[in-house]
Amino acid sequence: MHAQIVLFDGFDPLDVIAPFEVLAFGSQILGGELIVELVSAEGPREVVSGTLGLSLRATGRLDPSKPGFIVVPGAVGPQEGDPDEVDTIPVLLARFGETTAVPLMRQALANPEVTVATVCGGSLALAMAGLLDGRHANTHHLGVDVLEATGAIPVAARVVDDGNLVSAGGVTSGLDLALHLLRRTYGPRIALAVEAMFAFESRGSVWTDTGRAPQAV
Repeated sequence: MHAQIVLFDGFDPLDVIAPFEVLAFGSQILGGELIVELVSAEGPREVVSGTLGLSLRATGRLDPSKPGFIVVPGAVGPQEGDPDEVDTIPVLLARFGETTAVPLMRQALANPEVTVATVCGGSLALAMAGLLDGRHANTHHLGVDVLEATGAIPVAARVVDDGNLVSAGGVTSGLDLALHLLRRTYGPRIALAVEAMFAFESRGSVWTDTGRAPQAV
């Protein structure tokens, strides 16, 4: 299996590094069967984040035909400003929708062997590109209204599992997202071993569209 973490200009570094570390160590204790890679829609290149010019190198091109996970991070930058002059977070996320990543992500969502996962504003990037209509998802709390306006169904949970779409809200939620992917795919022993190594316990209940609905109180 493959875990492709997608880089785009203005990405949030923690949205990338948190799941990368979790999945990389998961791969190690799985004997290397999970191949973890930083990719971009354009192929190998240096990609500049939205934090102080920090860059990471994409070593491959996003490939929606590879079975496994595709993780889309959010962006970081100013929250407000003239969109014609300032690369705010909404501008960076909308710009993602203008790249070749969108048709590739559409193919990924149609591939039954791929789970698309998003961290923080990553779900907004997909939703603003018209890819999450009618899907349950979460994002950073400041973007929930935008998520709903694009046709997605916001769910207030740390991790939202909607089948082949798994999303997590908040920057540090990349840890919980990746642990859930490991637990769902390889079982709790693998996830617990990663938690023990990082001295981190998963936060919150994972939402799935199952079980009884609570009554109003």
